[in-house]
Amino acid sequence: MGTESTPKVEKVATRDAYGQALAELGDTHPEIVVLDADLSKSTKTETFAKKFPDRFFQMGIAEANMMGVAAGLARCGKVPFASTFSIFASGRAWEQVRNTIAYSALNVKIVATHGGVSVGADGSSHQCIEDFATMGAIPTMRVVCPCDGPETKRVIKAVAETPGPFYVRLGRAKVPTITDRDAPFELGKGIVMRKGNDVTIFACGALVANALQAAEKLAAENVQAAVINLHTVKPLDESLIGTWAARTGAVVTAEEHVLRGGLGSAVALVLGRICPVPLECIGINDQFGQSGDPEELFEHYGLTAAHIADAARKAVSRRG
Repeated sequence: MGTESTPKVEKVATRDAYGQALAELGDTHPEIVVLDADLSKSTKTETFAKKFPDRFFQMGIAEANMMGVAAGLARCGKVPFASTFSIFASGRAWEQVRNTIAYSALNVKIVATHGGVSVGADGSSHQCIEDFATMGAIPTMRVVCPCDGPETKRVIKAVAETPGPFYVRLGRAKVPTITDRDAPFELGKGIVMRKGNDVTIFACGALVANALQAAEKLAAENVQAAVINLHTVKPLDESLIGTWAARTGAVVTAEEHVLRGGLGSAVALVLGRICPVPLECIGINDQFGQSGDPEELFEHYGLTAAHIADAARKAVSRRG
């Protein structure tokens, strides 16, 4: 089920790790091609473009067309990575993703950056907080949200070598490195970051680090929280969810996404079916984002370690 991991001080944006991973994979995977919608400097696909200019396609501000071209390249045996901001990949190009890529289960990897409110000063128009819901609702589409730089590299390698469509959400802001570079990784299998017997915190993306901090706060109160990194939002590791829900009898979910249709909703479906326990969900409650510093926005929307710890206390109290 994974190994425990100790938080480290190094901070790396997951989008930066993506650029590095693509460039490294290009050497050993000649079938990989990369498409971008006029944002290669921001999505970091420019790293691949400089190294493999004949395998990089700048599609301009035409995200829907980019998805169609990626589908065509997949039909020709290539492994296309199509990148833009999350709001455009999961919103503007949604119909093409659904009908052109997912309907035929084509081998297209959609890797979108600038997900969540941690985009910061760009404001609500560029803070995609609905993408787990919109992309996860599409049949055949798998949804992944890595928690740090090293895990991002493992995700990109696994996605490149696993047939079929994927949506990978990455962030703009730098996040703490909390996983080891050589840690084992498997798509669809959650990772136990910390063990505990009183409450289980399931988190993804940037909120895994916050969940670990919350567990430290709770430990000072003699509340032992398990922290599970559910990097694969779809398909969920239902067996792991059931095991830890039964073990602790109380659950918290934490995500940088609206509450409806995200990780919390998905975990609730699992718990309702196999292990009903008290559940508290940390996420964005039916609001749009706004401009601000990422830390300030996390505080405003209730996504901090303190908020997660409060939710855990409430879940434990409801357990009786």
